Amino acid sequence: MLQNLILLKLESNNMTGDVSSLTNCFSLNVLNISYNNLAGVVPTDNNFSRFSPDSFLGNPGLCGSWRGSSCPSSSHAKRFSVSRAVILGIAIGGFAILLLILAAACWPHSPAVSTDFSVSKQEIHAVLSSNVPPKLVILHMNMALHVYDDIMRMTENLSEKYIIGYGASSTVYKCVLKNCKPVAIKKLYAHYPQSVKEFETELETIGSIKHRNLVSLQAYSLSPAGNLLFYEYMESGSLWDVLHAPSSKKTKLDWEARLQIALGTAQGLAYLHHDCSPRIIHRDVKSKNILLDKDYVAHLADFGIAKSVCISKTHTSTYVMGTIGYIDPEYARTSRLNEKSDVYSYGIVLLELLTGKKPVDNECNLHHLILSKAADNTVMEMVDPDITATCKDLGEVKRMFQLALLCSKRQPSDRPTMHDVVH
Repeated sequence: MLQNLILLKLESNNMTGDVSSLTNCFSLNVLNISYNNLAGVVPTDNNFSRFSPDSFLGNPGLCGSWRGSSCPSSSHAKRFSVSRAVILGIAIGGFAILLLILAAACWPHSPAVSTDFSVSKQEIHAVLSSNVPPKLVILHMNMALHVYDDIMRMTENLSEKYIIGYGASSTVYKCVLKNCKPVAIKKLYAHYPQSVKEFETELETIGSIKHRNLVSLQAYSLSPAGNLLFYEYMESGSLWDVLHAPSSKKTKLDWEARLQIALGTAQGLAYLHHDCSPRIIHRDVKSKNILLDKDYVAHLADFGIAKSVCISKTHTSTYVMGTIGYIDPEYARTSRLNEKSDVYSYGIVLLELLTGKKPVDNECNLHHLILSKAADNTVMEMVDPDITATCKDLGEVKRMFQLALLCSKRQPSDRPTMHDVVH
């Protein structure tokens, strides 16, 4: 029966055992055994090479080339071994659950089935029809003439050697297309969307938005095998990478470059808030979402999808929108984000640009620190040395500090709009 198992999703179930017991599951197309207590060497034969590292995360006892860790000696490994019958029982149990879900879905007049495995009817249907590859929806001419199988071939089924970054909601890969142009592929951690049509409509709307300071969505593919978003590739990485890289790898940003980044980010946000219909609230403005091209022009990423793409919930706690250090204080009171919330986050990014410091570092809050320095009229002590060395008029730096503190006022009504900031 294990040989016929095609979908196994048992994440966050406190499973124990040796993962090698799953090597007989020759037909697996979907696998997620993350955040358990499994041990052993992750198989590389059969079809296991197709599964990304995300499928195995959170299992301290696992080892193998997928995570660059050396495996213990055989005598050490024996301490982790358990009966193969345990894993066999778990796998068979998972398969039986899937059959029950499928039967319930097809039974007339039956109520909706709720399951902790987050398996939807769409997933079951797609897996049972797995001989048909997922559809790649093209939104930009750059991706023309490509199909899903092309992308898998070019990235060796999203091999870890193509990974260029990790985010709170995704793993990012680099893929060079047939036209020799690179794209960034975000593989989302979130499960298959409950409302696929609604999510597709949102993605197509986002794909139609074009602005010099926004990262364009060029294609997408939604399937149980993986939800993929294709973006234009930015050569210089994120603003976070540039500001907070180790000293040996750090790129010096002069004052003019920082001004250009601040203005470009403001223009991108102003376009989303004031020129899009319906208006778009970013909800997660931060330096990691400000990408820089080869000329260090700022491009705002991940706009429009923060509300739809949440981290997969493995606990009962509510998912928090935004990122610690950048979140509007009003969010704690109202649990709602609006344009002024984006303005607050933009103010924190300005402080980051001015000081070169992280918003939160070792329990030190940058915004609180700047407020205290401003009260003592010693805020200029916090200026990044690279700015001091390249800025001809420190009055410009003072004015940017004033703008940053205005944008990050506690009361939303006291903050400017992004249109005001740009003009």
